Amino acid sequence: MVSKTDDIPASVPDCNPLDLASEAGDGAQNEEGISNTSLKDSCACEHKGDTVMMNGGKNHQQTDDTEAQQNGNGEDSNEQEVIVIQDTGFTVKIQAPGTEPFDLQVSPQEMVQEIHQVLMDREDTCHRTCFSLQLDGNVLDNFAELKSIEGLQEGSMLKVVEEPYTVREARIHVRHIRDLLKSLDPSDAYNGVDCNSLSFLSVFTDGDLGDSGKRKKKGNELEQIDCTPPEHILPGSKEHPLAPLQPQNKDWKPMQCLKVLTMSGWNPPPGNRKMHGDLMYLYIVTVEERHVSITASTRGFYLNQSTSYTFNPKPANPSFLSHSLVELLSQISPAFKKNFTALQKKRVQRHPFERIATPFQVYSWTAPQVDHAMDCVRAEDAYTSRLGYEEHIPGQTRDWNEELQTTRELPRKNLPERLLRERAIFKVHSDFAAAATRGAMAVIDGNVMAINPGEETRMQMFIWNNIFFSLGFDVRDHYRELGGDAAAHAAPTNDLNGVRAYGAVDVEGLYTLGTVVVDYRGYRVTAQSIIPGILEREQEQSVIYGSIDFGKTVVSHNKYLELLDKTSRPLKVQKHSVLNEKNETVELCSSVECKGIIGNDGRHYILDLLRTFPPDLNFLPVEGVELPAECQRQGFPRPHRHRLACLRQELIEAFVEHRYLLFMKMAALQLMQQKANKDTKTNVALTEGSETTSNKMDLTQTVNADSNSLAVSTDISTSADSSNTTEGKDSSPTTNGPLDTATATQNGACKSPLEGKELEDSIPGLAQAKELAETLVTEDGTGIDPKSREVVLNACKAVGSISNTSFDIRFNPDIFSPGVRFPEDSTDDIQKQKQLLKDAAAFLLSCQIPSLVKDCLDHSALPMDGATLTEALHQRGINVRYLGTVLDFIDKTPAKSQLEHVYRIGISELITRCAKHIFKTYLQGVELSALSAAVSHFLNCFLSSFPDAVAHLPPDELVSRRKSRKRRNRVPGSGDNTAWASLTPSELWKNIISEAQSYYHFTVDCESVDQVVEKYGLQKITLLREISIKTGIQILIKEYNFDSRHKPAFTEEDILNIFPVVKHVNPKASDAFHFFQSGQAKVQQGFLKEGSELINEALNLFNNVYGAMHVEICACLRLLARLNYIMGDHAEALSNQQKAVLMSERVLGIEHPNTIQEYMHLALYCFANGQLSTALKLLYRARYLMLLVSGEDHPEMALLDSNIGLVLHGVMEYDLSLRFLENALTINTKYHGPRSLKVALSHHLVARVYESKAEFRSALQHEKEGYTIYKNQMGEVHEKTKESSEYLKYLTQQAVALQRTMNEIYKNGSNASIMPVKFTAPSMASVLEQLNIINGIIFIPLSQKDLENLKAEVQRRQQLQELGKTEENLEEAPLELEDKIPID
Repeated sequence: MVSKTDDIPASVPDCNPLDLASEAGDGAQNEEGISNTSLKDSCACEHKGDTVMMNGGKNHQQTDDTEAQQNGNGEDSNEQEVIVIQDTGFTVKIQAPGTEPFDLQVSPQEMVQEIHQVLMDREDTCHRTCFSLQLDGNVLDNFAELKSIEGLQEGSMLKVVEEPYTVREARIHVRHIRDLLKSLDPSDAYNGVDCNSLSFLSVFTDGDLGDSGKRKKKGNELEQIDCTPPEHILPGSKEHPLAPLQPQNKDWKPMQCLKVLTMSGWNPPPGNRKMHGDLMYLYIVTVEERHVSITASTRGFYLNQSTSYTFNPKPANPSFLSHSLVELLSQISPAFKKNFTALQKKRVQRHPFERIATPFQVYSWTAPQVDHAMDCVRAEDAYTSRLGYEEHIPGQTRDWNEELQTTRELPRKNLPERLLRERAIFKVHSDFAAAATRGAMAVIDGNVMAINPGEETRMQMFIWNNIFFSLGFDVRDHYRELGGDAAAHAAPTNDLNGVRAYGAVDVEGLYTLGTVVVDYRGYRVTAQSIIPGILEREQEQSVIYGSIDFGKTVVSHNKYLELLDKTSRPLKVQKHSVLNEKNETVELCSSVECKGIIGNDGRHYILDLLRTFPPDLNFLPVEGVELPAECQRQGFPRPHRHRLACLRQELIEAFVEHRYLLFMKMAALQLMQQKANKDTKTNVALTEGSETTSNKMDLTQTVNADSNSLAVSTDISTSADSSNTTEGKDSSPTTNGPLDTATATQNGACKSPLEGKELEDSIPGLAQAKELAETLVTEDGTGIDPKSREVVLNACKAVGSISNTSFDIRFNPDIFSPGVRFPEDSTDDIQKQKQLLKDAAAFLLSCQIPSLVKDCLDHSALPMDGATLTEALHQRGINVRYLGTVLDFIDKTPAKSQLEHVYRIGISELITRCAKHIFKTYLQGVELSALSAAVSHFLNCFLSSFPDAVAHLPPDELVSRRKSRKRRNRVPGSGDNTAWASLTPSELWKNIISEAQSYYHFTVDCESVDQVVEKYGLQKITLLREISIKTGIQILIKEYNFDSRHKPAFTEEDILNIFPVVKHVNPKASDAFHFFQSGQAKVQQGFLKEGSELINEALNLFNNVYGAMHVEICACLRLLARLNYIMGDHAEALSNQQKAVLMSERVLGIEHPNTIQEYMHLALYCFANGQLSTALKLLYRARYLMLLVSGEDHPEMALLDSNIGLVLHGVMEYDLSLRFLENALTINTKYHGPRSLKVALSHHLVARVYESKAEFRSALQHEKEGYTIYKNQMGEVHEKTKESSEYLKYLTQQAVALQRTMNEIYKNGSNASIMPVKFTAPSMASVLEQLNIINGIIFIPLSQKDLENLKAEVQRRQQLQELGKTEENLEEAPLELEDKIPID
């Protein structure tokens, strides 16, 4: 149900299409605008010139009339539904003991429980946890919605009444007090627990931006700014320190309230004390060194007379009984009282986004040395396995499978229902992912008993907390023919992709397992929810569909066929027959491995979805199979570790889309040829076309011709094609090309056929196209004249459609599976399918890789690190195993120098991935006690220039040889295995180079880390970041000397932790997403106000489903901020962008490329708000992160440096400003070519600074360069060229005046009459104007008439775009939930 922009990709600098915000002065980087060049450019292969692709085809925007989709009844339904959510809030008064009554804004949908949460968070009531709320003496039910409570209305008074404690309530109270005491302490974020993560924005903004915005200092602002950046941030600096990554936050210097708060050794109370109401005992040491023992009783907390050695439960004298532990401690410790109050003040001042939990855990790869303090709650959690918050769920562990499946079954007829359902699905998924991760770590750490303890460790399976865990090894030679352990390691991620795909199609009645894949300490663990009843039965009995032995025995089941048939169209899986062991034909609608099991709950489960998508023939050598020529040219097929390599879903989508364009083009050419046969053949393209058709369209020929250029040379034919496509598509909202609407509703996801606007008048040649479109839509081909039917038939044959009367491409995932046999009568079909697979493999090489490289060349794809590069590959359906091929392709590209940044990131990704493969097996042989020594030794071999890195074995006196032998087979990786210690740097690098050759088929001619760094221009610090993130290592944050030849860079003390790397499904908020898209579309058409309303609505819905923190909310906030800014509301822009930055830091990581870009946007809005010093600090932070993540040589650095240079120019720091602007000029020249408009702008900015310094000669020189570029690119009459030439005249006058003055001085000596030269300090307005231009935001002062013309023009463009786009849109819209999202 969600279309392509799915996760706004981090690798795109701005995925916010703003038409007024296009870079006018700067055709080179047409962000998304209305500028002409974007219409002419044709995007590599699969979209013709007249379809304007946004960001190289990522945002297939919805047309504005599709925003009401899914509801079947048009736009108004959506609006009414939305109103339901926004019931108006009202205010109630709250009266808590010991505080003044205060007002609280509540909404009718809230539960009473949510008021509890608010009170536990408020500064003055935060110390209460055990209370009830009463209205007129009646206790309110915690789980009641406010609207259901009688008598509750505007102004009602709710009383907070203290309730008696139970053991559970007392524990919750102590835990809550502990959380309050630790609320500013970052250690949970460093340790990666409880969904805490780091954020450093407040260090650079000194608190909240909103406040500082109000006290703007005008005139004297400039003098007080210290603008000099630290040395390591200046252009050309060779130092890359690590420490500034986590600046010291002064709030974190913890104010100590207590020295110790822990459970007493006297717990639990003996029977006689229980009957006096004692619940538990606490032991506390105050800051004043007073040791006290406290009793928690049903009535509250009081001091007792016990000491460490004697038990005396009598109350101490004087006896205070306090309902809250905080009140008691405040009475006995003045320091506690003072510090606790201060701490809560600070806690409440922090931005909420700094403390809300994230939906999935984010780990930090660096951390300072944190003191380990006593903490009773943490200690208790560690030993009483708190399986997933049992204290909130009475008496049992969670039944994950039941929760996951029940949420899927919730109703989804209207918007409120769908929101509830999606929210529930999302919540259960994030809880499940957290529990599965804890379990997987417990399994590998040896803390869980296996269910088959007798077997050897690699074969063991585990159950913990109702989750089933298995290790990624080839158990019982299951995968022997497919590549053994390598296949067993790849299968779980393939399976996860399958689960994601089926989950996205969301067919009612078909269930998949909750699946999480965890890589930890060199092991891969798959965690799955458990099908009810499966453990009691043998697998052979339970499987009623599919095969348990890769196709030797196969069974089928009608109900499964019916359910899977609904997924066959969206997933492009063809129904096919195979032979079973008795040579009977069995019909399947999935791969043979996909098993169907009916659980004891009567649900139909499918599992083992590892071959949901068809095999990748480039990496699957099959005897007697010839690949197409272009594959062979590039050395394919290549041997691979395992035989499970399959194509990505994105590739299948792109391939089908590409075939669809081809299909339409061929049909159109033939139709027009039939017409043309009556007339004379004048048209070049048509004659070419007719030759091809008369050849009966030799497939490979057309495909090849097609991959190189899709545009047909004559105007009339192109427009006809594109219009065809629109028409044909509009009538069919299904996934695979035209089909009558009856079939469209087979799946609950898409109900209404989207009405397309008829664009009759705007396009020539539409008549012929219409005729074709109509013929294509009638499914059975009746009522078409035979000639046209033949046209369709030819086109279908040529593109490999499975139907002869309409376009429909599907794949048979069992082709080339060893062990699968097909019936005789389907030989034809199988041939067709084999051909399709070959074509898809060729399409990846001849279309997708070149289009990726082209997008990198025109900067619509802008990878900044390994993760964003991987994402860019995945969005185009290219697997990472093609990385070597991509790098070779870049190497052969003529414009290689403009792709240097991509090449460098690619090499570093390839090397760190090879190192990760080696590290995985290396770690498996290390016992727990030697883990930090082994990891530091590996990093030394990998990164340190020290030639003979020696490992530190754990000291002998600790390793009792006898013991370790006995326990050998208990824990994976135990035993006194010290083989890891013999690794040497040269051996490791040999292995890395051979791994690169054998896995990526890429040759790295280097023998050591220093040669690699030298040859490819890498940075060791960047390599350290990449390998740490990929393997989950956490290192101490300090300066590492990688290049010392005398001692190794790392010691075992530098390795702080090793985290799991987790992959899981990301459930989506579909409705919110559609609002977001419609908002983007509106904005693009220039309706900013309507657009921002829709996006605000999307934000509400996102919050409704995801809670407050999520990557998609981050994208939403960024776009809102940009709209606020364009519409002139700078303060609002600042507030939204601040949230976006905080969220990006918390959810993606403090140095994720997306965070860097959010920092840049925030700096711009700060500058516009007059907060210059903050803007500079933010830009310096962004530059530091950029240097760490990808180094200085990157096109994005030019934008960053232009920003810094402009701000410095504004505060009259001319020399500094020049350093940054000249660096930007160099980088722009390198990556955009010396003739680019970006370079012209850079020259102009440099010239302005020279002018301010009164160095007119240099200024003239730069402005002339700029002028020449404008003249050549835009022509004499363009306003840019005119502006430039005016500025040149002005500079010349200034230079002449200066020269006169100088001459005067030389002639007359000191008594010369000197004319004062005009030095211009730039006005803030002019600096801001330039900042807007380089950041792609342009304000055009328009009269009403201009506005009308602009709107008309935009609409005309829009229509042209729609032609090319509706097909993509509609073709994919209904189902694509996850495919564009990287697997985390």
